Amino acid sequence: MTRYVGNRPWVAGVAGTLVALAMSILTAVEVGEGRREMLDHARQTSQNLVSIISADLARNVEIYSLSLQSMVDAMGDPLTWTPPVPVRQARLFDRATTAAFLGGAYIVGADGEVAAAQYADANTTVHLDDREYYFQVHQRNPAAGLYFSHPFMSRLRGGELSIALTRRIDDAQGRFAGIALLAIRIEYFQHLLDRIDTGEHGSVFIVMADGTLLARKPFDARAIGTSVAKSPTFAPMTVHDSGSYVSVSRVDGVRRIFTYTHVPGTPLIVAIAPAVDDVLAPWQRRSHVAAALTISFGSVFVVVSWLLAFALRDKQRAQAALLRLAATDPLTGLSNRRVLDKRLDDEWKRARRDNKPLSVLFIDIDHFKRFNDTYGHESGDEVLVAVADCIASVARRSADLVARYGGEEFAVVLPDTTAQGAFAVAEQIRRKVENQVIVRGHDAPQAVTVSVGCATALPSATDVANGLELLAAADGQLYVAKNEGRNRTRSAQWDEYSATQGVSRTGAAP
Repeated sequence: MTRYVGNRPWVAGVAGTLVALAMSILTAVEVGEGRREMLDHARQTSQNLVSIISADLARNVEIYSLSLQSMVDAMGDPLTWTPPVPVRQARLFDRATTAAFLGGAYIVGADGEVAAAQYADANTTVHLDDREYYFQVHQRNPAAGLYFSHPFMSRLRGGELSIALTRRIDDAQGRFAGIALLAIRIEYFQHLLDRIDTGEHGSVFIVMADGTLLARKPFDARAIGTSVAKSPTFAPMTVHDSGSYVSVSRVDGVRRIFTYTHVPGTPLIVAIAPAVDDVLAPWQRRSHVAAALTISFGSVFVVVSWLLAFALRDKQRAQAALLRLAATDPLTGLSNRRVLDKRLDDEWKRARRDNKPLSVLFIDIDHFKRFNDTYGHESGDEVLVAVADCIASVARRSADLVARYGGEEFAVVLPDTTAQGAFAVAEQIRRKVENQVIVRGHDAPQAVTVSVGCATALPSATDVANGLELLAAADGQLYVAKNEGRNRTRSAQWDEYSATQGVSRTGAAP
């Protein structure tokens, strides 16, 4: 893994970036999960509170209902009206005294007058025959049962806001004889809600099934008794007995989580609606901290990863430069002796495996020592570079290798090249140097020439020769060329027989 990353520095940067991205994604997932849990917790808490309020309402309504039924039963007993008033009141309203937030208990006759009241000081001259809970319900519908009125200003208690729970009273013949009435102060409903904390922008309310508002928090006296039936936030509550949904209030534009339930046996609906922003406020603070830390640490991790990648890249480049320096002649830019030896060995093995010829050229600059002594080492270096360029410009195949053997000597490895091809390349090099490398001396311009020795072999699996012996053969041909007068090319053809027999054949340039 170390070598792999070391050879591919970008992997460290990309890996660091991906790790940072994965960390960010995981953090985002966790933050999102935290948000969902906060909302679920808010819904669960709201459901619990709604259940508690609903149970309290259902219990008290049951008490009110029993009190009313007791009043109705007492009215059916002829002996109820014979005792004195205090005894009669105790008989009629004994159970009503246990009801919470009771505004008063009354028996209203068929003519709409108060026939009996829980309290002796009640104004019995008031007529109630225009109230909805009197004529519009019980008088017309014998099966109305327990009826909840809309909020009203009480005539019997100085305009106190109340609702009425009523039951029908029939005479012995089943005809309408009046109603039993319990007035419940509206404070009872508000008292239930005052204990609920729904946050700064939350809301909790009790509403009738037809949309009439009985109580709400935050409290607004003007809203009590108004209808919210047309509000989009109320419509879903009429579909199911209980549920939870998110909706935006048309009044203030606040997005809330509405959780509601219908109180069993009543036309009442209890709803709690905490604001989404209030619910998510703690989560938002934590998510902001988590996001800031994730971005900070992720950014640092990415930066460090790419710094490491750049450092590895620079190190790789430095190592590559060192390798190039180790494999390159610093003056001419050609491969050096070490690369030549390794390449000769590799090409020899490949030629033997593929049964193809391998040729080598050995090149030497004529009279270079005398030239150096005459014109100086700086001019000598210029000649070396010029000759190297000429050689490299001729041996241009990707498989060819041009190397500086040492001093003024050069070697060229020509894989898959016959003796004739190698000789042609050598001659092209010789002529190009002769025609292009001109030294302008003190007296007259002087052309630089080279001598070239060529050697070619067709390796086989049974021979004992190798690339160094082939190079030595080319060197031998170079000496032949020099002995014959320089500025010429000589070639030796090696085959399997001549290599194993140690016999060389010399060919002169045509």
